[in-house]
Amino acid sequence: MDLAWVVMAVAWVFAGVCGVNDGAAMLAAGLRVRGIAPWAAVAVVGVAVVVTPMVLGTAVASTLADKLVTFDGRSGSLALVAAVSAAVATTVALSSRGLPTSLTLALVGSIAGAGLGADFGVSWTTVGFVIAMGIAAPLVGMAGGWLLTLGAATLPPTSPLRRWLRPAHMVGFGLQCLAYGANDGQKMIAVVAVAAGVQATVADVGTGSMLAIGVVFMVGTVIGLPRMAATMGGGVVPLQPAAAVVTEVSSAGVVLASSALGAPVSMTQAIAGAMVGTNMTRRRGRIRWEEVGRLAGAWAVTLPVALALAWGLAWVLVNVVQ
Repeated sequence: MDLAWVVMAVAWVFAGVCGVNDGAAMLAAGLRVRGIAPWAAVAVVGVAVVVTPMVLGTAVASTLADKLVTFDGRSGSLALVAAVSAAVATTVALSSRGLPTSLTLALVGSIAGAGLGADFGVSWTTVGFVIAMGIAAPLVGMAGGWLLTLGAATLPPTSPLRRWLRPAHMVGFGLQCLAYGANDGQKMIAVVAVAAGVQATVADVGTGSMLAIGVVFMVGTVIGLPRMAATMGGGVVPLQPAAAVVTEVSSAGVVLASSALGAPVSMTQAIAGAMVGTNMTRRRGRIRWEEVGRLAGAWAVTLPVALALAWGLAWVLVNVVQ
């Protein structure tokens, strides 16, 4: 089989895994609030993945595609296969246990590992930057959820804002989808762009490929939603509708702010942090710290495991198979 077809096939599998992990994690919390049908929510997320980069640009995709490792020639194609395969394997292994890990961390780790295995240069400054943002995202999301919950608690029971839960949910969910398309979702564009040998821009990737990314992502979201709902929809905290709205707004704010810096962050991490923050003003026992610890542990091992796996796989493909 032509290597180019193998590389592209791996890229499309990656887009589907993004849906299983990221899309499902986003919808799991939001669907606890009535007002948006599940099929409509899936469609909105898919449209955001396609349209947002066309409007706001692809700075985050460029960071992932151009600043970590340069994959040149046949060795570069094999290294890319190793990188994406390692990212997918790491994410699937964790997702199968109901742990929505950071695909951004998995991809960054696997790209760095593949660069080492293929003897390409790796920008460790960029890797460190992504790690720092990965640590900050859940902490800032937690702080945002806590502050918004405190503010909502000051409203009197007769306040009209307390009756606007559904409209607020629609706005919050829309912002969350916009934020995902502007940041975390762009890792799919980066992988497809590198596989196709073009720049990570909408114009170079092409409208057809952008639409295909959206469709494959939506299919993955539908597949992953039942399992992720158990963790993100109530496993971390017993999430109430009002807290779900606060979670949406807080996580969207974190990711949109990071997008302005061109910094790739994980929506799943921002969501989990915001979930915890919404319950920090209440009795601490409401937070299931054991589940929070499992998520944090998954995030901690994601990058090094993906890096090691990609390193070994790239070395084999470049030095033995090739």
